[in-house]
Amino acid sequence: MGQSNRVLALAAPLLAMTAAASLSLELGWGLLHYIELPLVVSVLLAIAALDLAIWFQHLISHKVPLFWRFHRVHHADRDLDASSALRFHPIEIAASSLYKLVLVFLLGPSVIAVILFEVVLNASAMFNHANLALPRWLDRILRTILVTPDMHRVHHSVHSHEHDTNFGFCLSLWDRIFGTYTSEPQDGHIDMKIGLSDQQDATTDSLSWSLKYPVK
Repeated sequence: MGQSNRVLALAAPLLAMTAAASLSLELGWGLLHYIELPLVVSVLLAIAALDLAIWFQHLISHKVPLFWRFHRVHHADRDLDASSALRFHPIEIAASSLYKLVLVFLLGPSVIAVILFEVVLNASAMFNHANLALPRWLDRILRTILVTPDMHRVHHSVHSHEHDTNFGFCLSLWDRIFGTYTSEPQDGHIDMKIGLSDQQDATTDSLSWSLKYPVK
């Protein structure tokens, strides 16, 4: 993916969501427009609700066969690093953007909440996909609230019982609440294999390969 495409992948959803937030305010659509809350509380509540919705979307992308076909492009990456956070099939990106627009109209978050959420979501995705090994004590502290690289790496394991867990991008509590949390990979972080167990093609970096992979 070229640099311009990376910038577009980050900027386009943000611009669309801020426009939707402005329109929802103008039309009076969305639950939060009918609840009197201090601005800080409203913003934090909106961010938490949107993060939960993204967790649910990620869960569904693994459970529904049609969605999984496209999400597999993300999991086919065998070299997990920050760039993996942007490695998604264009159809999945478009569907995700549409899903988030619907969420904005239903929830009615403020423009500032939407901007902060997109910043936090993208920063979290790059952080937890990064090829980092945090000190164990620091990882234990951080993952009580946030998804850490070690926690999310389990989600990219070749073992289906591991990649069907740890769906969170930002907050780790959703996986704990809904019973989809796995603390450590069975093979250990050093020996675990990343990717898909049935994926044999080694050329997974080209755009043409990514576009064709869901229909193979």
